[in-house]
Amino acid sequence: MSSRHRQDAYELLGVARGASAEELKGAYRKLAMKYHPDRNPGNEAAEEHFKEVSQAYDILIDPEKRAAYDRYGYAAFQGAGAGGGFHDPFDLFREVFGAGGGGIFEHFFGGGAGGAEPGRGADLRYDLEIKLEEAARGVEKEIELRKTGRCSSCGGSGAGPGARLHTCPTCRGRGQVIASRGFFQVAQPCPRCHGGGQMFDHPCKVCRGEGRAEVTTRIKLKIPAGIEDGSRLRSGGNGEAGTRGAPAGDLYVVIHVREHTVFSRDGDDLYCEIPVAFATAALGGEINVPTLDGKASVKIPAGTQSGTIFKLRGKGMPHLRGSGQGQLLVRVAVEVPTRLTAEQRGKLEDFAASCGDQNTPLTKGFLERAREFFS
Repeated sequence: MSSRHRQDAYELLGVARGASAEELKGAYRKLAMKYHPDRNPGNEAAEEHFKEVSQAYDILIDPEKRAAYDRYGYAAFQGAGAGGGFHDPFDLFREVFGAGGGGIFEHFFGGGAGGAEPGRGADLRYDLEIKLEEAARGVEKEIELRKTGRCSSCGGSGAGPGARLHTCPTCRGRGQVIASRGFFQVAQPCPRCHGGGQMFDHPCKVCRGEGRAEVTTRIKLKIPAGIEDGSRLRSGGNGEAGTRGAPAGDLYVVIHVREHTVFSRDGDDLYCEIPVAFATAALGGEINVPTLDGKASVKIPAGTQSGTIFKLRGKGMPHLRGSGQGQLLVRVAVEVPTRLTAEQRGKLEDFAASCGDQNTPLTKGFLERAREFFS
């Protein structure tokens, strides 16, 4: 490994030189998630950065390597050779994130390099838009999607009539092949037998031995009351079918709550703005406000100012986990008349002339605070 043009290992991970092992591991987790090749397909710069971050972590997590690096920098490892003094970055990733290919990447992308279950079907994503009212009450939806399902001709086995299994000639029964990524070598599922290590001598003609084919399927999905925009629901086994009877992937349905014409949402609370006549705000009265359950009555005290918020408890969204509901916050917008008759204008002018400072407390308070600007 050359020391030229290499960013400092601590800077690469974004940690201080005295960082603990837990701090190093946390920093590596964050960066490895961001730059992992599975999340950046075809992005060579991201893959290179992933390797550099992994090598920096490999150095700093090992006390002996870290001591050598602190003293000599990358020059301490120049004699190690590519791969001789460092772990494969993908092995490091699996080591930090757990066995089986690295947690979320295997979970979301249907397997891949490094120990994923051979032939497991890919996970799928489906974006579903619902109304705010449906999110509030809960709803059952039926969705339709095109995906790879189990082959109806061979029942998902991939075998043709009278077929027998034999060892895959590509991987020689190992189920994996070695692929080069720069100067690293990574084990990947065999593309010919899909990780099974064996093949049928007479594969199914419909699915060509894969055990799966394109199908259109309908899935019923229960959406719980109180679900928020961006929430993700998992439907186990409803992703793409696995090859030759391997387990199917999962379906992840991302919920998008459509913007409402009256209400806005913040967590379990709902907000709306209601226009109130000038006379009602001044004299007091009662107004009807909309809720998701119909209408509710709100008493407006005399002298209510524009922007005043009234809280209606239990009129918001239901709590997704637990009982009860949020509140509806109604913001008052005092409506000023835009067209006045001569008689109305005259009466309003008489009213304005009769108002003293005691009737305009907000104006009085503001003028006192801003006196220096008017002097």
